Amino acid sequence: MELLHVGIAALGAGLAVLGAGIGVGKIGGSAMEAIARQPEASGKIQTAMIIAAALVEGVALFGVVTALLGVLTT
Repeated sequence: MELLHVGIAALGAGLAVLGAGIGVGKIGGSAMEAIARQPEASGKIQTAMIIAAALVEGVALFGVVTALLGVLTT
């Protein structure tokens, strides 16, 4: 039964990391398109992109830590 918990936690951590990777990729791609359309606004776009990417990474880290804590507490 405990092996099942480890597998589910690994799946949850993997999904969190995969989702973060996809999210950061979309943020970066959209930022590059926006900069190509309006190069004069590149500073503001980059700042918003970095903040959004940091928030996505924070959520992913929270998901991984939650999954690992689920394994350690069982």
